Amino acid sequence: MSQLYLFGLSSNRAEWLSQRQAVVAENVANANTPGYRAKDVSAFTEILDTTSLQMTGSSPSHLVASAGREFGVDEGRQTPWDVTHSGNSVSLEQEMMKSGEISRDFALDTSIAKAFHRMYLSTLKG
Repeated sequence: MSQLYLFGLSSNRAEWLSQRQAVVAENVANANTPGYRAKDVSAFTEILDTTSLQMTGSSPSHLVASAGREFGVDEGRQTPWDVTHSGNSVSLEQEMMKSGEISRDFALDTSIAKAFHRMYLSTLKG
């Protein structure tokens, strides 16, 4: 079923959310590190703009999704709420809000994929 575009898209978004959660966790872990600059990943819409479906050489009717992409991590991409005297730009409140947003996005993605999977199975059963 991973050959279906929606499942591939859902998988890519889950990978992006996973990497974003790792960057948020790194920011929280370095909240007291002097000179540490908060990081964030590029928006998923930017990743989609660089991804295109291309025809493969095996058959003109086959589509293939680009896999194995690296999501860009930008230092200083976010606007910190405050910068401490040590030069650290991590705001724990901002990072916790991002973490909640990521959790909601994971829940939304899994519920959409589950609904599409149920719809797909119902069409196969007839």
